[in-house]
Amino acid sequence: MVNRSTTHLTGTRIAPDYRALPIRSRGDLTQFRNGLVLVLLFAVAASLTIPAFAQDGAATYKAKCAGCHGPEGQGKVGPALKGISLTAEQITDLLREGNDAKKPPHKKALSGVSADDAKAVADFVKTLK
Repeated sequence: MVNRSTTHLTGTRIAPDYRALPIRSRGDLTQFRNGLVLVLLFAVAASLTIPAFAQDGAATYKAKCAGCHGPEGQGKVGPALKGISLTAEQITDLLREGNDAKKPPHKKALSGVSADDAKAVADFVKTLK
């Protein structure tokens, strides 16, 4: 390591002048810092996104399904969904496509429910016990 500090004639040390460092060194440090910040931002974003996907199914269920099936799937006007024998894929298909053999509103696809929302709701319904 190079000692960039200098000694004055009186023996007093003078602090190094960091402005005299080559521009490349400062640029490398800035580039490293920016890269580190970017990696940390991606890590934080990923950690916040994963729980959000799990909550979306519950939120959509409460908004679209709980009125008939009950907030915990115990059934109200519609049948109970706790312990339902349908697979998550079958529930997703029912929400997205409907089924003529079912009573309304499940004769037709549910409006305002995307494929991802339907899958999230189906996964949530399978957790009801």
